[in-house]
Amino acid sequence: MKVSGTVRPPGDKSISHRALMLGALGRESHFDGVLAGEDVQSTARVLRQLGARITPVRNGVRVTVTGHRWHRPGVLHCGNSGTTARLLLGLLAGHPLTARLTGDRSLRRRPMRRVAEPLRAMGAEITEGPRDALPLTIHGGRLHAFTYTTPVASAQVKSALLFAGLTGNVPVTVREPYRSRDHTERLFVHLGLGLHARDGAVVYEPPGERPRISGFDLVVPGDASSAAFLVVAAALAESGELIVENVGVNPTRTGFLVVLERMGVSVDRVNLRDSGGEPVADLVVRPAPSIRATEVGAAEIPSLVDEVPILAVLASRAVGETVFREVGELRVKESDRLELVAANLRALGVQAAASGNDLHVLGGAAAPRGRVETAEDHRLAMAFAVLGTVPGAQVRLSERHSVAISYPTFFQDLKRIGRPARSRD
Repeated sequence: MKVSGTVRPPGDKSISHRALMLGALGRESHFDGVLAGEDVQSTARVLRQLGARITPVRNGVRVTVTGHRWHRPGVLHCGNSGTTARLLLGLLAGHPLTARLTGDRSLRRRPMRRVAEPLRAMGAEITEGPRDALPLTIHGGRLHAFTYTTPVASAQVKSALLFAGLTGNVPVTVREPYRSRDHTERLFVHLGLGLHARDGAVVYEPPGERPRISGFDLVVPGDASSAAFLVVAAALAESGELIVENVGVNPTRTGFLVVLERMGVSVDRVNLRDSGGEPVADLVVRPAPSIRATEVGAAEIPSLVDEVPILAVLASRAVGETVFREVGELRVKESDRLELVAANLRALGVQAAASGNDLHVLGGAAAPRGRVETAEDHRLAMAFAVLGTVPGAQVRLSERHSVAISYPTFFQDLKRIGRPARSRD
């Protein structure tokens, strides 16, 4: 395949969720570039149920959000979005109302106790079913100051606690074993909400009386995780050059670029700028003449956890064995990504194994051929679609519609940036 042209990934999913939620707490706000994928639509839907006014979330259309007094919503269906459910628990913890949260079959299998337990310790009443999952009921209200050390680095746990501190008007201190995504912190700072770092911890200190968020404008940068699929597609190509525009290059999200460099893939960042406190750049990618195996350490995983599937795909074309350490978090995503990445690579003729919480991939040059079970996981569908672009590949996906969760136009963009390379004979 030869790559060429310019492509712009959809808006950042993490920032889109958080912008809508903070906008729903304040006066009229205006957002451009909000992701129109299904997960963000779930956030918009439940916020409307709570009383916020949110205009339709569509590609290329400015979204206006106006917060109003929240009211008891009944059942809030979070779809397939773990971010919606976990961050919403934090938002609701400081509100004197009762709500019941549920989701689709996949979301109802995903763990919620990691958020529910610290929120209970802050004073929220959360009633779970017999399993560590949705559906659950939360009774929000009076909270107290809280200091918490997370057992694993989790931006969702950290953000839920910061949102609880904001809506409950109490101080919160969060420590993590490794640094996780900091989009919530950057938005708090951008809005002047009393957040700072202290002795390696993130600290929220309310100004006194309950803060009222002023309306704010925000341009959401392109999603780094979505951009990663395009970057690897270009790295695997035989010739050409690809420009991926308007990508958020927040250091807590770009660990995959560091790993790509170790593997022999050069990605240039040009036109560096700032958008709402987030660094943004255009990425220039060229095919890698040779791909090297590497080891991805546990400390790197929080900054690239969503990119492990596409990095594993790249590793399947490398010289040598690549190891991803301590990626057990992949077992509780939309699917058991850890086992499915390994199983699907094996189905395509690649030597791969999930050993405990580690993933091992032995690279090779044989054309991948076979059927991939995506389990309706968007990141698996996109990763193996990229592997299907290498010469001689015959990769069949069990489904394609799951990409609507985070990148609705992915297959159109993948087709547009590449075309068969000319014969060298």
